[in-house]
Amino acid sequence: MARPRDERQKDLLRPALDQIIDLGHPLARLAGEIDWGFLDQRFASVCAPGHPGLPTRLVAGLFVLKHMHNLSDEALCARWLENPYYQYFCGALSFCHKLPFDRSSLTRWRQRLGEEPLVALIQESLSVTHKTGAIETKDLERVVVDTTVQPKAIAHPTDARLMHRALEKLVRFAKADDVELRQSYLHIGKRAAIMIGRYAHAHQFKRMRRALKFLRTRLSRVIRDIRRKIADRPDLQARFNPLLDLATKVSLQDHRQRGPKVYSLHAPEVECIGKMSAPAKAGGYRGHNHPNKFRVWISGQVRRVTASIRREMKRRAAVEPVIGHIKAEHRMDRNYLKGRDGDRINPVLAAAGYNFSLMLRWLAALLRALIAMLINDARCTQIA
Repeated sequence: MARPRDERQKDLLRPALDQIIDLGHPLARLAGEIDWGFLDQRFASVCAPGHPGLPTRLVAGLFVLKHMHNLSDEALCARWLENPYYQYFCGALSFCHKLPFDRSSLTRWRQRLGEEPLVALIQESLSVTHKTGAIETKDLERVVVDTTVQPKAIAHPTDARLMHRALEKLVRFAKADDVELRQSYLHIGKRAAIMIGRYAHAHQFKRMRRALKFLRTRLSRVIRDIRRKIADRPDLQARFNPLLDLATKVSLQDHRQRGPKVYSLHAPEVECIGKMSAPAKAGGYRGHNHPNKFRVWISGQVRRVTASIRREMKRRAAVEPVIGHIKAEHRMDRNYLKGRDGDRINPVLAAAGYNFSLMLRWLAALLRALIAMLINDARCTQIA
């Protein structure tokens, strides 16, 4: 198994990064506190035989910086190239004028690592905060848990758009594999999708349903035509069947049906969750079916609520702003990663970025406190 390569060496013609940056900078201090060897062991476990991958510190540092500062892959590459502190954090010895990696390397490393090895970033963030004294052992004894929804990067799902998109993809696949169709219906399908939106806007729902039925019929014709043409070709069946199954579900589903539905062709795993309105959940939570007996306390309850329970309720309420910060500042407001693995990876990286950003602020506050203390000592010495 090939371990990630480490080809770092000082350039004799360029000054070292630790000679041109402020080593007291919070990002430089954070780089010195992280146990990069621990991350190297966890990341090396997924490396396949062959050419060694990028250095672990470079990959892990890029992931942390991306979610700590809410950057896209393109923005991260541009900022890394112009920021010496980013390069020092990722393990560069001299200032680099060219990227030592490709932007697509981040995507490949996310797919290669998966959720479990990336959890090491969260573990290391907690280890660093505990080691530096930012948190104490008693702060890790109890965990407050809450759930939230992670929006996916898909368009608003409508039946007309999904059917038109399925028609376009099927026709494109057929042209790419030289499957001749009786008729593609692309032109009239596009026209029908446009008119459905216009009829809905004008509240002409009978016309809208008629145009929707017209589009559904044309999609079903293309599906049956492709199935007949590839019936005796197993190679094409393996390529077309996943898309054909999705298109069939789209053509048969209704917006009023219950149960699983297809909301996006490129992300069929997405589920649409409707939040309950305030009157619907005014009754609150009243029971549970857990085998062990325990009490459930509800916000707003008055009877038998002690001072310690009130403190725990306040601690529980503190989770909501944390979720808001992770969504607004650490790339969990919209998930752009593909598939179910991407749905699992993005929250892990967002949580790691949030923890490291808090650690960065703590180191900056500690530095300001030390500078203020030195200034006060100097003033006292002058007065004396």
